[in-house]
Amino acid sequence: MLEIAKVGKEDVVYDLGCGDGRIIISAVADFNAKKAVGVDLSDERLKEAEQNALARGVRDKIVLKKNNFLDEDVSEATVVTLFLLTNANDLLKPKFEKELKPGTRVVSHEFEMRGWKPKEVVKVEDGNMHHLVYLYVIGEHT
Repeated sequence: MLEIAKVGKEDVVYDLGCGDGRIIISAVADFNAKKAVGVDLSDERLKEAEQNALARGVRDKIVLKKNNFLDEDVSEATVVTLFLLTNANDLLKPKFEKELKPGTRVVSHEFEMRGWKPKEVVKVEDGNMHHLVYLYVIGEHT
């Protein structure tokens, strides 16, 4: 997802529903993102993300927030990553259109943003599993 979004040193990456933190950790550790923010409602998952960030030596480069992603201000993001169901993506569309700046990349694993035209759809092979990753760019999705 981070590769498809072409994350680099000027990016601020938000992962909505960050789980164990693998995306935000990789964003700062492997792609040198300026900042990465993980948002999740689960205390257990946020604790796991914190432990994983400490283990990778990047705890100081990430922000973990316990919040409903619909309530989280994402306006500073230059990249937003999602692995949410299509219905959740539908709820986020108006929020993204209001808060995200033109050019912000939205990357959704497996589930599309209905009504938006993806800039790119990448089929990822993982053993016997096939995944689709959708790349949208705010201002270019209609």
